[in-house]
Amino acid sequence: MSLRGIIDVALRALERNASRSLLTMLGIIIGVAAVITTVAIGSGARVLVQQQIANLGSNLIIVLPGAVITSGVRSGTGAASSLTPHDGLAIAQLPGVAAVTPVVTEHAQVVGGGNNWNTLIQGVAPTYAYVRAWDMLAGTFFTQHDMDTLAKVCILGTTVVTNLFPDDPSPLGESVLIGNVPFTVIGVLQSKGQSSFGQDQDDIVLIPYTSAMNRLTGQTYVNALMISAVSGNAIDEVQNELTSLLEQRHRIVPPQPDDFSVRNLQDIANTATATAQIMQLLLAGVAAVSLVVGGIGIMNIMLVSVTERTREIGLRMAVGARSRAILEQFLVEAAVLSTGGGIIGVIVGAIVTVVATLLARWPMSVSAEAVIASVLFSALVGVFFGYYPALKASRLDPIEALRFE
Repeated sequence: MSLRGIIDVALRALERNASRSLLTMLGIIIGVAAVITTVAIGSGARVLVQQQIANLGSNLIIVLPGAVITSGVRSGTGAASSLTPHDGLAIAQLPGVAAVTPVVTEHAQVVGGGNNWNTLIQGVAPTYAYVRAWDMLAGTFFTQHDMDTLAKVCILGTTVVTNLFPDDPSPLGESVLIGNVPFTVIGVLQSKGQSSFGQDQDDIVLIPYTSAMNRLTGQTYVNALMISAVSGNAIDEVQNELTSLLEQRHRIVPPQPDDFSVRNLQDIANTATATAQIMQLLLAGVAAVSLVVGGIGIMNIMLVSVTERTREIGLRMAVGARSRAILEQFLVEAAVLSTGGGIIGVIVGAIVTVVATLLARWPMSVSAEAVIASVLFSALVGVFFGYYPALKASRLDPIEALRFE
């Protein structure tokens, strides 16, 4: 019998028991759908982590002041007054550095539009918008001239705008009091939402760092330096170079500890991505178990089918059908069940992914590699678990099979 004839016989056999065939495929369908969905969730998690890291800044490196030792008691990171704007200017000259901004941080009560709101005040340089990859919703960012003249201008985050000017989403030209100092609103930042740590990034007011140091805090040091590397590949080199530069500028000689610390957000991104990948593999492994269970279901049904069709098999062998043809027929039946279940499972998984994306607003996508791998794996599962029943059928004694009741 030709392969085409074997396939026709196998399909007719499955069609005679359509309900049982569909129930047999159910385990494969659920398994493949689960694999597709979990892979989509994992890829969505990686994309979400990358977006959140990107929202923090462009290839961002943060330098913070170090600790202070007083009477043998060490304070935490950030307590030292060790960083100055001149450190930032020196770092900006390093190769591999795209931009640098000093950051002066202060919490203050802001009054405007007949309302008041306690928020984060950050004194920054005009390069802050580039370093943080933060676009403007309205207005413009302050300029170097504003820095040099200690201009009393500010840029509001959307949360501050909502609380101070609920009826005016673009309060350009309005005046606000920050620490009893009047500032003119010249811009509104695009909304960034919450950070990965749950902090509202839009609850912020930006002013020139020179104005913050001279008009609000009176300090001569900055609370942080934010550095943007020219590319992700240059982050490690820039980190090493700026560490050496600051040690020279601060006259730090080993084994004396540094009076600053350098944070590389790429490490956080890599850790978060690795965690997402581990969770994706774990979920896919659990889903693969259901594929194996589905394969066992195929084997059970095929064994039952062999028992039910013993007389049929004996009759076919008695009229000249070879054992190989019987083996191939039952293997084709198993492959059709598993592959058909795999294809249906892919469709179900894609539908579940689309629904989950719409409901949860989670950036998920079904990759072609996952689809192909799932269908191939389901087909292999069917052939593997269908081989024993097929082999058993091919080895039946025709005389004993014809006597079977």
